[in-house]
Amino acid sequence: MSKKARPRGLPDNEAKAVTRSIRISPRKLNDVASEIRGMKVDKALAYLTFSRRRIAKDIKKTLESAIANAENNHDLDINNLMVAQAWVGKNLVMKRWMPNARGRVGHIQKFFSELTIIVREVREESKEAA
Repeated sequence: MSKKARPRGLPDNEAKAVTRSIRISPRKLNDVASEIRGMKVDKALAYLTFSRRRIAKDIKKTLESAIANAENNHDLDINNLMVAQAWVGKNLVMKRWMPNARGRVGHIQKFFSELTIIVREVREESKEAA
């Protein structure tokens, strides 16, 4: 006896990948994630490959995972995929301190983020209608 399978939360033409505990602040991560929203997958991969931002490598790994999920788990055509959504959330905050002058303390916060990327297959007939 096992639990019943949970219904799929996404439509049939979408796939998702989530990366948690990325060691960068959500504001910096969202700068790069906002650049790839709405792009075709091949253009987004090219943008992330040649980006000079350090976090682009982690975003590229998440995007490649979403593409692999779409291809292997949901039988979607990877040539017709686009980045439908890419959003950033807050994760834990490590709190550190550094001694300052006159017995005071300087607080340091080290932010972590999480990234969710949803890719959607865009069919040819919907492209012609638009």
